Amino acid sequence: MRRLLPFVVSVVSLLSGCGQIHGTPGTALSVTGDFGTRPTVVLPSGPPPAAPVVEVLAEGRGPVVREGQVVVTHADIRLWRDGRPYMSTHDLRQPTTVTLDGQHVSGTWAAALVGRRAGSRVTLVSPAAQGFGPAGMAPSGVSPSETLVIVFDIIGGYAPTANARHVRTPTDAGPTLPVVGGFPPFPSSFPKSPPRALTVRTLRRGSGPPAKPGSTVVVQYVTTPWGATTPTDASYARGGPNGFLLAENSVPPGWVAGLTGVPAGSRVLLVAPPKPGFTSTTGGVIVPQGVFVTYVIDILDVFDPARGPAG
Repeated sequence: MRRLLPFVVSVVSLLSGCGQIHGTPGTALSVTGDFGTRPTVVLPSGPPPAAPVVEVLAEGRGPVVREGQVVVTHADIRLWRDGRPYMSTHDLRQPTTVTLDGQHVSGTWAAALVGRRAGSRVTLVSPAAQGFGPAGMAPSGVSPSETLVIVFDIIGGYAPTANARHVRTPTDAGPTLPVVGGFPPFPSSFPKSPPRALTVRTLRRGSGPPAKPGSTVVVQYVTTPWGATTPTDASYARGGPNGFLLAENSVPPGWVAGLTGVPAGSRVLLVAPPKPGFTSTTGGVIVPQGVFVTYVIDILDVFDPARGPAG
């Protein structure tokens, strides 16, 4: 699994998930809570099922996740034995991007995610050796004989190279900003000096719902310090689109103000001034220090908890 970080636009409904997974006779695991929020899991006292079990607790209404896509999803992982939480993307305030290539996660994750609709809540109960990494790899610090309980909230499936389409290349953002071109899109021909404050240019305007504070946005992005000839970070280089909660500290400085009101399907050029002391987001995205930073961001999807995923 890639480091936890991290349409146009699918129709997905907010659903309240509630379901049971049975192990030995007389035992049942209960999962409750709203899609997109950390689930409440009640574990039975009996032993877990001997083989992996997948259960769809709430069926979404968005596009079906297909083989070859990457999946942006929340994942809440705990141990069956005592219910102890192991990891939750809800704590990081950022969903993870799951690469289903047989090299990053167990095949049980593919069984749980492929063929499901965006907006679905799915539970996987599996021996740790079969329910995490490839080739029988249990999570760090967890015995392979332990059983994992994983609750997925599937935001969507995306092509690894998904991007805002029909963007002319190169795109001139104006005399005070760099030109954006190529694929992945990269800024070049930087003016001598950066702007004095946060600056945003919409290079391609989409037609989807607008992002706003508290939304979860699914994006492709390229991070480049002002004037640099190579990026320091790019979602394209790490498997595909990432999901972010549009909130301070969950995204790099400038993103909340710069992306608010920008509709899904858009490409924006965002130049943010340095923020002293800010080194990384809650999900682990590193931000260059002491320099103006240029971001080329394609907003693929917007999930608004008050409205449900974009549509």
